[in-house]
Amino acid sequence: MIHYKTYIRGEDCEWVTFVHGAGGSSSIWCKQLKAYKENFNVLLVDMRGHGKSKSIPGKLFKTYTFDDVSRDIIEVLDHLKIASTHFVGISLGTIIVQIISEQAPERMRSMVLAGAVTHLNVRSQVLITLGNMVKHFIPYMWLYRLFAWVIMPSKRHKESRSLFIHEAKKLCQKEFKRWFKLTKGINRFLGTLFDKEPPIPTLFIMGDEDHMFLPFVQMRVKKRQYAQLSLVANCGHVVNVDQPEEFNRISIGFIQKQSTTSQGMYALNLA
Repeated sequence: MIHYKTYIRGEDCEWVTFVHGAGGSSSIWCKQLKAYKENFNVLLVDMRGHGKSKSIPGKLFKTYTFDDVSRDIIEVLDHLKIASTHFVGISLGTIIVQIISEQAPERMRSMVLAGAVTHLNVRSQVLITLGNMVKHFIPYMWLYRLFAWVIMPSKRHKESRSLFIHEAKKLCQKEFKRWFKLTKGINRFLGTLFDKEPPIPTLFIMGDEDHMFLPFVQMRVKKRQYAQLSLVANCGHVVNVDQPEEFNRISIGFIQKQSTTSQGMYALNLA
């Protein structure tokens, strides 16, 4: 089982599960932890090959697909007997959360998708193609630094960029290659994934400087019935690090609203 850590406020409190992005770990949520622990039970996971899950031999994971990675998290929910939870994902983690909403919609109360990846533009597709061509010949950190600079180019994004590069150093070359394979045909995969909309309240939180992913998210939200978009000013791709207080305010407010709505519906059903 992948590594996880829980912070339990009380039996009557709702759960929030955090899902990091590729190359990161659960430590990227350090600026959310205090605020969330005051309101919810919190579950942090390190996806396979990341953070403390790195100690699990890769050979134990027979296949590497987005579905497999998503099932790793559902396995933790089963182990902890968490019937349902709100999910908060960042970057590639938003893809994993969306897949979980298809695999086990009954386990999901709401989704917060920050720095969401719903489509790759031409520049990012070129980078990925080049990366796949040279990944066997150059150190993976060269590629990761390049991606970090392209996705988070501003001086304001320095902390986010540095954090992701620091976390990525904990990966090994083999693990990086396994994850990089998931990018093959990713736009077709994302198109199929995001064309479906489960009836789950969804909040996209995007930085107004997230030049690579924001335009596509804006198009997606317009076509969705259960989704809304919140833009954070002076902020890049990693919203929860660039503007943590604003991220916490928006995301916690959204989740609490869903909790209140659910309780109201439950009371009506009892009546």
